[in-house]
Amino acid sequence: MTLAGAVVDLDGTVYRDGEAIDGASDGIDRLRAAGRDVLFVSNSPVHSPESYVDRLATIGVETSPEQVLSSGVVTAEFLVDEHPDDTVFLIGDDGLGEQLRVAGITCSEDPAEADVLVASYTTAFDYDDMVDALRILERPVPFYGTDPDRTFPGADGKPLPGSGSIVRAIAGTVGRDPDRIFGKPSALMVDAVGQRLAGPTESSLVIGDRLGTDIALGERAGMTTVLVRTGIDDGPDPDGDISPDYVIDSLGDIETVLADL
Repeated sequence: MTLAGAVVDLDGTVYRDGEAIDGASDGIDRLRAAGRDVLFVSNSPVHSPESYVDRLATIGVETSPEQVLSSGVVTAEFLVDEHPDDTVFLIGDDGLGEQLRVAGITCSEDPAEADVLVASYTTAFDYDDMVDALRILERPVPFYGTDPDRTFPGADGKPLPGSGSIVRAIAGTVGRDPDRIFGKPSALMVDAVGQRLAGPTESSLVIGDRLGTDIALGERAGMTTVLVRTGIDDGPDPDGDISPDYVIDSLGDIETVLADL
């Protein structure tokens, strides 16, 4: 099989808490040397593509904003397309709020003005946010989550709460599931990945550390899937229905996969 591109997860695959994972940079170099177009795809909604470029540069990985895709980008694109004249109430990080405003989306901190509720990761999440969500969703207001990640790997490898924890807390409080969740493995993320890859998704790899997001995205898009053991999941779930095509210790071992294709 000739593979044209590679979708590479970031947190838990390339770095952990901003620190490079051993071998990750070499693995990216091997993908590029083999002629694979590398697209970095993250479920973290906090940072803009330009910020990801800077973060990657600090660990010796060069890329461009066009080669970075996040749940924040997909969220902003959806809101621009589907809610161009609506006011968004964001329960989320200031970094995501800035991305929405740069995209031309009107945001408000007044629940009474909300036409749309977006829930996402923020360390400032508190009781008042739950009250605001309750008041907003007493009306038939669309309710969206940026991504499903309940946790993400911290600096010591132990999990920390992510967007999914906050989205689920709000959903449980208001008694209503989100209308959409935008990150991996959603259909919107699959479409966004397909638009940015040089070749078809069926001719691409996806490499990541999560069965339910990275590997599920790859299966949904018809990609060859590679699970790395450097993040949240360290192997296939024997009781699950998601199984990667390959399991390697780290991105630095990607040569073993390339040699088999």
